[in-house]
Amino acid sequence: MIMQPIRDAYDVVIVGARCAGAATAMLLAALGVRVLVFDKSRLGSDTMSTHALMRPAVLLLHRWGITDRLDAEETPRIRKTTFVYSSEEERRCLEIDIRPRHGVGALYAPRRTVLDRLLAEAARDAGADVRHWLQMLDLLHDRGGRVRGVKVRDETGRVQEVRAGLVIGADGRRSNVARLVGATPYVWGRHGTNCSFGYFDNLPVDGNRWYFRPGMGAGAIPTNDGQTLVFASVPEAAALGSASARNDAFHEVIAESAPDVADRLPQARLDGKLRFFPAMRGFLRQPWGEGWALVGDSGYMSDPITAHGITNALRDADILARTIAEDAKLADYQTARDDLSLKFFEISDRVASLDWDISTVQQYHQLMSQEMSREEDAITAAAGASATAA
Repeated sequence: MIMQPIRDAYDVVIVGARCAGAATAMLLAALGVRVLVFDKSRLGSDTMSTHALMRPAVLLLHRWGITDRLDAEETPRIRKTTFVYSSEEERRCLEIDIRPRHGVGALYAPRRTVLDRLLAEAARDAGADVRHWLQMLDLLHDRGGRVRGVKVRDETGRVQEVRAGLVIGADGRRSNVARLVGATPYVWGRHGTNCSFGYFDNLPVDGNRWYFRPGMGAGAIPTNDGQTLVFASVPEAAALGSASARNDAFHEVIAESAPDVADRLPQARLDGKLRFFPAMRGFLRQPWGEGWALVGDSGYMSDPITAHGITNALRDADILARTIAEDAKLADYQTARDDLSLKFFEISDRVASLDWDISTVQQYHQLMSQEMSREEDAITAAAGASATAA
């Protein structure tokens, strides 16, 4: 497909075209906003992810018409979540059926090669200018210091300046946009986990399975192509400098916390090799300023052990797009984001400590469930308000 040249000016330019950036672009373009969203990687490239979508995320994707596209990609529908808590003294198992609510009767855990591509395609369908292999070199400012656009370089080496009324950084936890505007965290997590994970063939599981044992955590999550994502988490203090140490830690955690998975691993086939996500403490950054905003992991990242990152990204894309559409102050975006984030972030950080007993971590999960219900209520209320206004 022959792409038209990038224009010199847009209403909004979004740096990063994965789930947060592509979703924001899709929502804004559908409202008639002139949007450029771009990414330095190719369309459909992979990235580290926990994959699991919580109900608030699926509710949004359902409303946007993306769940139909996930079904077309044969993404497994997840209708049960199982929590397995164990220690030397006891073992507790809690099975939760996913019951239909607000049009959502199942969860999903798509590969990012699928989800990010579908959202980018949906953004293009909505009218956004979606580009890949395009890299941001710098931000542009006016004489007063307000961000007014970006300087980019395409795959041919051509450099271009693009003006915009608003630049949104959706470029991940090490966001260049955040760095260039000086957006610093005002909330830091106290804990982080080292996570090893891999994709396995011939290892079917009945829904999402989460395993918690003092000092470790694990999960088995069904995803695309008939594969199961298996991950193992240990405290950030654990010395996992070598590939062999990571491999040993992975198998030790699975054996101790998820023996039902460990028993079947010898018959399963690892696709490629185990991957590693080193501990990085979560944060909430200042998410807006003069001419700029942040969404997704650029502005808010929690530890992956609670698998809420994609849900946060899609939720915040929805809040930011509505804030822009309503011509509200970006400070309102921060207020709404933090209202739905701060308590969950604190609980998630406690889980990431891996320093708890079974009863305590179960209490944490109950509190997290309450916060997810608040998210769902907020999303439903916002959709109702938008429909009434229309």
